[in-house]
Amino acid sequence: MSSPASIAGLESDACYLAMKAHDARFDGSFFTGVTSTGVYCRPVCRVRLPRRENCRFFHHAAQAEAAGFRPCLRCRPELAPRTASWSTQDASRILALQAAHLIDEPDAWSDEEPTAARIAARLGVCDRHLRRIFEAQFGISPLQYLQIRRLLAAKQMIADTHLPMMQVALASGFASVRRFNAAFLARYGFNPSALRRVGASDDSHKEGCTEIRLGFRPPYDSAAMMDFLARRSLRGVEKVTGDAGAVEFARTLRVTQGGCTQRGWLRLRLDTQRDQVLLRVSDALATVLPIVISRVRALLDLDADPMVINSALHTHFPHGDGLRVPGTVDGFELAVRAVLGQQITVAAARTLGARLAQAFGETIATPVTGLDRLFPTPAAIAGASSDALGQIGIVRQRQAALLALARAMIDGCIALHPGADVPATIAALQALPGIGDWTAQYIALRALRWPDAFPAGDVALQKALRVTTARAAAEASLAWRPWRGYAVLRAWHSPVPSST
Repeated sequence: MSSPASIAGLESDACYLAMKAHDARFDGSFFTGVTSTGVYCRPVCRVRLPRRENCRFFHHAAQAEAAGFRPCLRCRPELAPRTASWSTQDASRILALQAAHLIDEPDAWSDEEPTAARIAARLGVCDRHLRRIFEAQFGISPLQYLQIRRLLAAKQMIADTHLPMMQVALASGFASVRRFNAAFLARYGFNPSALRRVGASDDSHKEGCTEIRLGFRPPYDSAAMMDFLARRSLRGVEKVTGDAGAVEFARTLRVTQGGCTQRGWLRLRLDTQRDQVLLRVSDALATVLPIVISRVRALLDLDADPMVINSALHTHFPHGDGLRVPGTVDGFELAVRAVLGQQITVAAARTLGARLAQAFGETIATPVTGLDRLFPTPAAIAGASSDALGQIGIVRQRQAALLALARAMIDGCIALHPGADVPATIAALQALPGIGDWTAQYIALRALRWPDAFPAGDVALQKALRVTTARAAAEASLAWRPWRGYAVLRAWHSPVPSST
C-alpha cells in the first residue's frame, strides 16, 4: 500500500529498479524526488542514478511538487503520459481519479473556471466530500493539483514556444501575468523568463509552427494506429504520407475557447525508438496549445497504461498488446463521421465525409499540399438544406440524424469530449433520431475516451468473438471490463481470439 504523500515499502523498491533500468513502461506511473538535489524526475530520465536512500517516489507530479521538489529540466515531467483515470479499485479511489481526470481535461472547462464546487457538481458529490477523498488519495487539494497542472503546462509552453509570457499565462489558465509570475516564482524559485533561455531552437518557429514532444508508454503499435487513420482520412482535412517507419499524419483543426475560435493545422510523427510523438502545431493555434496537446494525446491514446490493459486482455488476445484505441481531435466531427458510417463500408463513409467537408467546410491555407479544408461546424451542418445534403449522397434518414446532432451541439444539450458524463451522453445520443446503441457506443469509445465502451451489435465484432447476437457478445465481454473498448480493437485486428 502507499501513503498519500509517497509510495512506500516494497513498491518503492520496484520503482527504484524501474528507474535504474530507465523502463519507459512506467513513464508517468511514478515520479522520483531526489532529496540531495531537490529535483523530481521521470523513470526514463538519463541523469546519473541517485543513491537509493536519497529517493522518494510519488504517483503524481503534483505530489512531488507538494512535497517541495521542483521538476527536472532534462527529462521534463510535463512531457510524461498521464496516469490512468479508470480503476477497478474502491469507489473513493475511482472518484478521486475521475476528479483528477476532469482537472486534466481542458475541453471540459472551456467556458468556466474548474473550481472544487464545479468539479464536485460534475461528479454528483458535495465539494467537502470531494476535497476529503482527493486529499486522502493525492495528499493535496483539488485546487493545488490544478495549480501544479497549470504551471507544468506553462513550463512546456515556455520551453517549446516563443509565445509572449502574457499569452503563456492566459493559455495555461492564469488570470493575469502577474499572478502567473508570482505562482511560478513561489513554486520553482526562479522567474519564468529564466527557463526560456534553455528552451528549444528557432528552427520550428521559423517555419511558422511550434515543435513539441509528447511521451507514451510502450509497447505501441504505431503501424496499426497510422493505418487506422490513413484508411479513414478525409481529403482536404487529413493527410497521411510516408512509408513504414516514417509515416506522418497531418490535419486541420479548429479550437474554440472562451468564445474565441482559432484555426490552424498540425503534423505529427510517432517515434517508437524514443517512445515519443513529434508534434508540430501551427502558430495560429499556439494560444490554445494545452487544448491541442490534450486532443492529440486523446487522438493517439498516449495516456493508456499497457501493463494494466494487457494483464486483463492478453490471455484472450495475445497479439494485440501494442494496440491503442484511436480517439479524435474533434468530438462533433467524430460523431458526424460515425453517423455517416452506419451500415456502409469504411471507404464509402470516407467518401461521404470528404464530400461533406468540401461542401460545407471553411477553406484554410496550410504548408501541406492538399490540406486546405476545415471540417464543417455544427452551425454549418444545421443550416444545410436537404437538397444540398442529398446532392452529396446523404440519404434522408442520415440527414435527420446529422441535423439533430448539430442542433443538440449548438444548444449545449450534448458535449463530446473526454470530460463529458458518459452515461448521460450515451442516453442523449440515443434519444436523437437515427442514432442507436452501436453509434453511441462508438462515439463513447473514441470521442469520450470511455475504455469500457462496447458496441455489442457490431457484426465484425460478433464474428471475431464467434457469436451471432449482441447479447452473446455482451456476455462474452464481461471478463474484460473495464477495458472492453481495447478488447474491441483487438477483436477487429485478431478475428479469432484464443479459446484459453
